Amino acid sequence: MLQKETILFLKNLSKNNNKPWLDANRKHYEAAKADYLLLVQEIIDAVAVFDEAIGNFKAKDCVFRVNRDVRFSKDKSPYKTNMGASFSSGGKKAKEAGYYFHAEPGQSFAAGGFYMPEPAELAKIRQEIDYNFDDWKKIVQHKNFIKHFPAGVDGVSLLVRPPKGYDENNAAIGYLKMKGFIVSCPLGDSDLSSKNLIKEIAASFAAMKPMIDFLNHAVQ
Repeated sequence: MLQKETILFLKNLSKNNNKPWLDANRKHYEAAKADYLLLVQEIIDAVAVFDEAIGNFKAKDCVFRVNRDVRFSKDKSPYKTNMGASFSSGGKKAKEAGYYFHAEPGQSFAAGGFYMPEPAELAKIRQEIDYNFDDWKKIVQHKNFIKHFPAGVDGVSLLVRPPKGYDENNAAIGYLKMKGFIVSCPLGDSDLSSKNLIKEIAASFAAMKPMIDFLNHAVQ
C-alpha cells in the first residue's frame, strides 16, 4: 500500500506543477519517492512468484523519473503527476511486452502488454496471431482474463483497412488491425492505500501473463 502522504503529495503536485514548489517541498517528494520504491519492490517480489525474470530487477530499475521530456510537447509542465513503474524481462526500456503500474490520484491502474510495437515487431505479432489464432483466443477468452479485463484488449490505434497480406474476412481481423495490445485494470484512490493493493496488482499481472508470453514469443 502507498502511504496517504504519498497520495496527498501527488495531488498537491498536480496543483503546483512548477520547480519552485517542488524545491520547497523536496522533503515530501523524497518521502513519496521512497514510499513508492518500497511498493514497487513488493510488486517485484510478488510477480517473481509466477514470472521469475521479473525477480532479477530492483525497484530503482523499474521506476520512471518524475521529470517530463517537454522538448516536443506543447505542455511545458516540468513534472509528471504520477509515479509509474514498468516490469519486463528485458528491463523498462526493452522493446517487448511487459507489466506496468501507474499511481495517480483518480487515474491509477495496473496494465500490461505491448504498446505500439515497431513495424517489424508488429508484423511478427500479427503473423503469430494469424497462425495461432486458436491459442490467442484461449488466452483472451479465458474466464480469469475476462474477469480482470472485461473490456478486452485495447488496440491503442486501429487500421481502417486490413494490414498488407491479410483479408477482411480473416477470423482474426479485429486483432490484426490493432497497432498495440494492451489490457488495463483501473484502481481507485482507496485501492492505493489498501493492504490488498499488492495482491490486486499481482493478480492482474498474473491474469495477463499468458498474453505477454504470447506477444514476446512472437517477437523473439
